[in-house]
Amino acid sequence: MIRISRPECPYPVALANNNYKHPLNKQALLNSTYGKCMYCESKILAVDYGDVEHILPKAEGRFPHLEFDWGNLGIACGKCNNSKSDQYNAELPYVNPYEENPSDYLVAEYNLIFSLRGCERGALTINDIELNRVELIERRKTHVDRIRDAVTAVFSRQDANLRRLALAELAKEANPDKEYSFVVETLLRQHRIIEA
Repeated sequence: MIRISRPECPYPVALANNNYKHPLNKQALLNSTYGKCMYCESKILAVDYGDVEHILPKAEGRFPHLEFDWGNLGIACGKCNNSKSDQYNAELPYVNPYEENPSDYLVAEYNLIFSLRGCERGALTINDIELNRVELIERRKTHVDRIRDAVTAVFSRQDANLRRLALAELAKEANPDKEYSFVVETLLRQHRIIEA
């Protein structure tokens, strides 16, 4: 999970008319996450349409007054959205990548996500949204292994100029538009390809 900037709502009329799924607004949310789930960072559109996510649940008795509030909407894959469902603990709210930096609560180690120094909010976010579900761990492993193989190949280059160019390209894999950039950034920092 990475920090995300919330865009301006492109079509507030839809929200005023009780439509939080309007295509223009949904596209703005997708653009803000680079087409990734705001929680697990999987590219959504390759396998799903994406769900407009209510960060604070709209379920009756929870936060129904925020159902059409732009500041309470995000975009998630169906798996993360269904795992989170209407769960919410006001004492330990889930990490909200639109309002805080997830790396203050979460840390990546290889293909797994852990809570930082035992942070309960991070642990609850990981557990309830299932950020270490088997399929996701396997997908991140495949991705991280590919990057690790590229790191090895880059450092085996003899030509310093080619190595420098390859390292610059490899560093781009940690950009926010890349899938699983949170775990990739950790790997590239460990190899001193990008700075902490």
